[in-house]
Amino acid sequence: MAKSPSRCPWSGTDPLMIAYHDDEWGVPVHDDRRLFEFIVLEGAQAGLSWSTILRRREAYRKAFAGFEPERIARFTKRTIESLLQNEAIIRNRLKIEGAVQNARAYLALREHGMSLDAYMWSFVDGEPVVNKWRQTSQIPAKTPISDTMSKEMKKAGFTFFGSTICYAHMQATGMVNDHLVTCFRYKALSRIPKRRA
Repeated sequence: MAKSPSRCPWSGTDPLMIAYHDDEWGVPVHDDRRLFEFIVLEGAQAGLSWSTILRRREAYRKAFAGFEPERIARFTKRTIESLLQNEAIIRNRLKIEGAVQNARAYLALREHGMSLDAYMWSFVDGEPVVNKWRQTSQIPAKTPISDTMSKEMKKAGFTFFGSTICYAHMQATGMVNDHLVTCFRYKALSRIPKRRA
């Protein structure tokens, strides 16, 4: 029987979380729509477990127009009221309205000639920050970089993107590699670090 690879403890035994850990978490994302998807999902996750959101991911994809910011930005009050009746997603008015606001902020950013990819990755100088944590307790909930990113994104019109959510976004989209050094994914995703997050 093949031995299971060593993983970060938070992946647990849930097949959905294990697949997310193995295939997505910490992999650098440079696609605007994927980056925006994580902004929506992480805003929805605030105060909840990530597994709760993963189980609803497909429902979010359907409810939020495939995470196309151009379409979400046009959501009306009637659309929002309809989403509040959708039991397959988190029915929180502020979070839903926040997703619409973030789509509009995304479009405003693009109108200024900046892609979401270039904008967000500029906070880490375009390179993943590679940390060397040995224990989960060492991993911070936020950092000076996430503080700065959150502050600047709020200025740019984004909401539901405080420093803690921002850092989770950085981890998820590979701006920072926070896999433990004992995790089998660490080496594959590691590069020479420019600095710590």
